[in-house]
Amino acid sequence: MWPRLVANKILRKRLGSNNFVADFPCNKEIPSLDRPSLSPNSIFSHHKDTHNYRIFVSTWNVGGVAPPEDLDIEDLIDTGNTSCEIYVLGFQEIVPLSASNVLGSENSKVSMKWNSLIRRALNNKKKPHCLDKIQHSNEERNKNIPGQDFRCIISKQMVGILITVWVRSYLCPYIRYPSVSCIGCGIMGCLGNKGSVSVRFRLHETSFCFVCSHLASGGRQGDEKLRNANVSEIFSRTSFPRGPSLDLPRKILDHDRVIFLGDLNYRISLPESNVRLLVDERDWKSLLENDQLRMELMNGQFEDWNEGSIQFAPTYKYRPNSDVYYGCFHQSKKGEKKRAPAWCDRIIWYGKGLKQHEYDRGEENFSDHRPVKAIFTAEVGVLHSLKQFQSFFLSERFDRITSQTDDFVCKGRSSFQI
Repeated sequence: MWPRLVANKILRKRLGSNNFVADFPCNKEIPSLDRPSLSPNSIFSHHKDTHNYRIFVSTWNVGGVAPPEDLDIEDLIDTGNTSCEIYVLGFQEIVPLSASNVLGSENSKVSMKWNSLIRRALNNKKKPHCLDKIQHSNEERNKNIPGQDFRCIISKQMVGILITVWVRSYLCPYIRYPSVSCIGCGIMGCLGNKGSVSVRFRLHETSFCFVCSHLASGGRQGDEKLRNANVSEIFSRTSFPRGPSLDLPRKILDHDRVIFLGDLNYRISLPESNVRLLVDERDWKSLLENDQLRMELMNGQFEDWNEGSIQFAPTYKYRPNSDVYYGCFHQSKKGEKKRAPAWCDRIIWYGKGLKQHEYDRGEENFSDHRPVKAIFTAEVGVLHSLKQFQSFFLSERFDRITSQTDDFVCKGRSSFQI
């Protein structure tokens, strides 16, 4: 008990740091640079329009392996077939487990490498972006809109957990109050080898919260209770600032749109031999009937949460650089643990205003996990008066202003260069 209390006291500040890196400091309010004149009636109008924005979300436990130099992450984010306004990518075990890492020492070079790969893939001008796969009603649908490059608004690492959020540049003026909250649930119940990194921001008038988690591992009976305990800790301890107007949500479930992603480590409550037989038969229905997370979604820790239909093979545990599950009978070695396949890597969401269009896995194989990805449309409230700002932000006049400030922005404290 005492070691846990001491470690909590020493490490909570380090693990709970609210610092993060971004391409530029997001504004707390809509920029005031030569605002267009508005009538008093429009300024105080409370009428809201609803826009639909597309969000790509992925999670991947990369097994402590740095990304290979030749890794083509475009295969994961699928930019050639689907174009989204927001990309949220979560990773677990981006660094190998070690004493220094568990104590909060972070290797920022690895996270910078991942961000560099993401930036290159999202801003690849050679590949045309297809906007027709998912229909939406935004005025921004026009392909000729200037500034369709992507910028990082939040990137935060806690030990091996990394979450990074990218948006199209024309949305940046409408992103406000970005913040992060880190919760360690690992060794002694507080260290950062397990836990969550949550990020939140407000887009127009709608708040978003994305929780990237790595929960307790283990395939023995009763280990799911440890994962449930982690979730309770994350929900109870995660807290965000209320903002200058004291009207921003503090807790995860208080936000308008919430997505929970990560290596949640829930297993299948069947004997290992049964699991492997059903996997060989691709009988996902029978496996999912005994999936621990599905049980929690129905009446447990994740009650009132949602998950899309799973039509893909379990994502864990593979032999790295192969398509063979770890511990298969014909591949197992003497004394080797036979970890049964499971859907450890998941994306779930809470509340209204989110619609999932795709839920699938990637086939990148250098880790013992396969990545999982999803595409949503999210309803976002936009004040009617703000529509009058849009033509200003997308005008050549605003481009000239922002281009003059680029040098300053790149050197800001919250910026990073990749």
